[in-house]
Amino acid sequence: MEAVSVNQFRSNLKECIDSVVDTHDTLKVTRRNAEDFVVMSAEDWERHQETIYILQNKHLMKQINKARSADSKSYKPSQEEIDAIIDI
Repeated sequence: MEAVSVNQFRSNLKECIDSVVDTHDTLKVTRRNAEDFVVMSAEDWERHQETIYILQNKHLMKQINKARSADSKSYKPSQEEIDAIIDI
């Protein structure tokens, strides 16, 4: 995570925001006598909120674990079958 001072952030507000939105990286803004804060795009914030919701939902996590368990027991092709599929 890149970090800038609050003064740099203020001076380059548009560039900082454009970078956060374009790269989907968060930006830590540091302040001398106060707590730092983080800037992120609204899209990334919404994704984080969805992830937190899923991780906190016991019913959904049980469904995910059940599906992962079933998937690990599913058919896996051999290397020869993979080669035949991609025509090597």
